Parts: sequence; structure tokens; C-alpha cells
Amino acid sequence: MVMYLFLIRPQMKKQKQEKKFSSDLKVGDKVITKSGLHGKVLNLNDDGTCIIESGAGKMKFERSSISMELSSKLNAPVKKK
Repeated sequence: MVMYLFLIRPQMKKQKQEKKFSSDLKVGDKVITKSGLHGKVLNLNDDGTCIIESGAGKMKFERSSISMELSSKLNAPVKKK
């Protein structure tokens, strides 16, 4: 029971959040891939891929390669002091 509460359940929750994030992506979102590439979503394809525009040009990525944590930090509002 302890193992379930501390290991399995949090992992299942994280997988569910990442799946929701991937399905909620829309054109125009600023994202960061897991490899560190910053860009903007230009096109979302039905086969699980997307086209991202960056300083290097347009590239095709799997939706699963987009980092949920880094992208949410990128789109978070900036606090002014």
C-alpha cells in the first residue's frame, strides 16, 4: 500500500497531466522541447506530430517531445517588483 501511494500513484498522475497537456496544445503556443529547443507551434497534425518554428527554421516534432514543465514556465506571467 505504501509503495502504491508513494511510487505508482504520483507517476500515473503525472502521465495523465502530460497527456492532457499534449492534447490541449494549440497553434500559436510557445513551447520548449525536451531537448531544449524554443519555438512556436505552427501546425498540429492528426498523426501525433507538430510543426514548430524556431530561430533555425521550421521543424517537425512528436507531441510527446514537448516538455510540459518547461513550456508552462515559459508561458507563466512575469511578476514585476
